[in-house]
Amino acid sequence: MSRSRSPQNNAEPVGTADPLRQPDALAGSSQNRFWKHTVKEWPTWLALLACYGGWAVVVWHHEALGGWLFAALAGYLVALHASLQHEVLHGHPTRSRAVNEALVFPSLNLFIPYRRFRDTHLRHHHDERLTDPYDDPESWYLSADDARALSAPMTMVLRFNSTLGGRLLIGPFLSVFGLFRADVREGGPRIVDAYLRHLIGITLVLAYVWGVCGLNPLWYVLLASWPGLSLLMLRTFAEHQAAVATSERTAIVEAEAPLAFLFLNNNLHAVHHANPSVSWFALPELWRQERAQVLERNGGYYLPGYATIAWRWMFRSKEPIAHPYRRTQCAERGRPVAVTPTPTHNVQVAAASKD
Repeated sequence: MSRSRSPQNNAEPVGTADPLRQPDALAGSSQNRFWKHTVKEWPTWLALLACYGGWAVVVWHHEALGGWLFAALAGYLVALHASLQHEVLHGHPTRSRAVNEALVFPSLNLFIPYRRFRDTHLRHHHDERLTDPYDDPESWYLSADDARALSAPMTMVLRFNSTLGGRLLIGPFLSVFGLFRADVREGGPRIVDAYLRHLIGITLVLAYVWGVCGLNPLWYVLLASWPGLSLLMLRTFAEHQAAVATSERTAIVEAEAPLAFLFLNNNLHAVHHANPSVSWFALPELWRQERAQVLERNGGYYLPGYATIAWRWMFRSKEPIAHPYRRTQCAERGRPVAVTPTPTHNVQVAAASKD
């Protein structure tokens, strides 16, 4: 849950409460905590200013930059904005959920409604369900039954998507299409509201992109949205794996500096999942302090950088299409069937590290 919604984070420290609990005193104390928290988050404020300011400048100068340079810069900033949306849904940079959402709700990637991202991502943080084909909305695995039911062409598409090269090329389309299809099937006022708000946000984005800067929206999608979403696919490609132990499903990737900032240190994913309310700029220190414990807890699921990930899996599948042991059937089709896990389900990364 986000920090603004967590009872623990809103509780007063033991021994500091006013014994008379006068409303005015409590209101003042609450305001003090709000502003202390907001000021402490100055790195996030700077990141927001850099993201929006950089994006506005890059889009304004799109003709002078040329296609390749524009795509590199705009894609980076679109991905950074998505990282900031992730930071916001976990309760930063203020304790106000409404203020936080207002800071990031116009999605620069155009395709992912912030509220849908927020709701699905918070479901993803139920760690006991991580990688489950049905319960984890961010899982790329299918159940054994669903995998067997695939057509031959779709099987080829998903096998290609399980390589890093495929994930970068077609992963954005599959991710957006999968979310939209699931939302159409589920429906309901909450989802409709999320898309209506999203429509307002992308109207503002396109008003600047097209109306002010004269950049055709199609070119923006091809040269900014798609590269930005591809960069997000790079981060998420190896951050989770199927493992019997819940704690061994989440990776540590020590990213190079430009990527570490781009992902707001979410590459230290096992640290983030263990401390979801901790600010992005505090994660590296936690990692340095608890390195041995983190690696012991996650079974050594560690990768030294994204160059290593590219070398190992650019043209080779990292994971099978079917989840190796979670379930074989969807609840709607019958009672879920568990598959007995074996030690071989956890050896894939260990074996790859010997390459």
